[in-house]
Amino acid sequence: MVASLLGLLLVLFQFVLIARVVVDWIEVLGSGRGGTALVTARRVTHTLTEPVVAPVRRVMGTVRMGNVGLDLSVVVVFLIILVLRVVVVPLIPF
Repeated sequence: MVASLLGLLLVLFQFVLIARVVVDWIEVLGSGRGGTALVTARRVTHTLTEPVVAPVRRVMGTVRMGNVGLDLSVVVVFLIILVLRVVVVPLIPF
């Protein structure tokens, strides 16, 4: 019961992380011309994920590639959650 609930929460959080990346890319590729729906989607996804992503970002910093800075903290959090789902969740007794 606990393992399945934790697994479900982790999967849902991964979906929110994916939605955050999609919303951010729409905003970047659209040159910031987002409507109300995009602003709302960004607010929701960032509110849900930022408490987990921000500490990872502080530890990692930004990866510089020439004049471009890449924030890989969302990818790192996604991979950590994936490992938790594969390794830790099956170990939790029912």
